Amino acid sequence: MRVILYTGKGGVGKTSVAAATALRLADMGYKTIIISTDVAHSLADSFDVPLGPSPTPVAPNLWGQEVDILYELKTNWEAIQKYLIAIFTWQGLDMVVAEEMAILPGMDEVSSLLYITRYQESGEYDMVVVDCAPTGETLRLLSFPDVARWWVQKILPIERKAAQFLRPLVAPLLHMPLPEAEVFDAMERLFVRLDKMHALLADPDHSSIRLVLNPEKMVIKEAQRTFTYLNLYGYPTDAIVCNRILPPEVEAKYFDAWKESQARYFQLIEEAFSPIPIFRAPFFEREVVGQDMLRRMAGAIFGEQDPGQVFFKGQTHHIEKGDGHFLLTIPLPFATKGDVSLLRTGDEMVVQVGRQRRNIILPRALASAEVSEARMEGDTLRISFNRKEPVVRGKGKSKRKS
Repeated sequence: MRVILYTGKGGVGKTSVAAATALRLADMGYKTIIISTDVAHSLADSFDVPLGPSPTPVAPNLWGQEVDILYELKTNWEAIQKYLIAIFTWQGLDMVVAEEMAILPGMDEVSSLLYITRYQESGEYDMVVVDCAPTGETLRLLSFPDVARWWVQKILPIERKAAQFLRPLVAPLLHMPLPEAEVFDAMERLFVRLDKMHALLADPDHSSIRLVLNPEKMVIKEAQRTFTYLNLYGYPTDAIVCNRILPPEVEAKYFDAWKESQARYFQLIEEAFSPIPIFRAPFFEREVVGQDMLRRMAGAIFGEQDPGQVFFKGQTHHIEKGDGHFLLTIPLPFATKGDVSLLRTGDEMVVQVGRQRRNIILPRALASAEVSEARMEGDTLRISFNRKEPVVRGKGKSKRKS
C-alpha cells in the first residue's frame, strides 16, 4: 500500500489537488481511498458528492471518507478522556469545560490519521491519499508520535507503578482520582498505533508528503518552514505542487503585474525546493468541482505520469543535534569549495553554488544559534551551529550560567 499526504497553507487548493490525484489513481486501476483529516471537511464539496465517516464509493476504484471526529475520539481516547475529565472536575472545573479540556490539541486530527495503519493492516486498498489539515495542524500531528514514543518508553511504566503504589494511600485522603489499569492500557495501545503510523509515514518506499502552494510570498515562506520541519522529523517529501498559476493565454493588461510577480516567486520556489520536482497547476477559468474538472487538473499537473510513483528520494538537507551544537548537512553534488557561498539572514540560510541558489528556512533551534564552521566534505556541505548558553541576568551585569 502506498500513502500520499497533501498539505499546505489554508486556501492554496490542497483538497482539489488531493482529490485530482486520487481520481487519476483510480482511473489508472489502483484501488484508492481518499481521507480528509481536516476538521473543516471540504472533500465532499470537491467531488460534489455526499461523503460520510465510513468509506463511500465516489467513482470506479475510488472511495472517499470524511472522518467523524467524535466517533474516533470515543474509539481511541474514551478511557483516557474519562480520567482527564475526573481530574479536571476534581480541580473544580465545570463538567462541560472539563470535557472540552480533556481533548488534547491535535488529538482529533491524529485519530483520523490512525486510519492509515488500519488500512495497511487490512490490505483493502492499493493507494491511500490524505487531504491533511493546514500545515500548522499537520506538523503538530506528525510530531505527535515522537512524543508518544517518549511517553511509552520513559513515563508510562513509572506512572503505572506510582499509581498502583499511591492509590490506597492518596485516594482515601484527598479523594483524588488516580488512573486505573485500563487508562494505562488505552494509552499504551494508542501510543503503539501512533508509533506504527510514524514508521509507515517515514518510510520513503511506502509514503510521501507533497506540499501544495501558490506563487505568493507568505505561502512560500510557510511552505519552506513546513519543508524544513518535515526534514527534521524524517518525513519524506517527494513533490511540490504550485497551484493557480496564471496561464499564458491570459493576456489582459490588468494581469501583467500579477503574472510578473508569479514568475518571480516561481523562481524562489525553485531555489527553495530544488532538486525536488515541482509540478504546476493553472488557474482554471472556473471552479475545480466535480470529476470532469478534477480530471482536467490531474492532467495539467501530472500529464501522462503515474501520480502514485515516488518522484524524489532522499533529503535536500539534514539537521542533527550533537554535544552542544547542531549540524546542517546539504548534499551538493559536483560542487567545489570555491563554488559555494553562504548568506545568513535571520532564520534564512542562502546557499549559492555558481549561479544556482538554495534558500533554507532554519528551525527555531538553529535560527538563534551562531554558525561556527562551514566546510565541504566530498560532495556535502557541513555547517556547524553553536547553541547559545542561557544568560542569567543579575544586578548590575550579565553573566553566563555555568
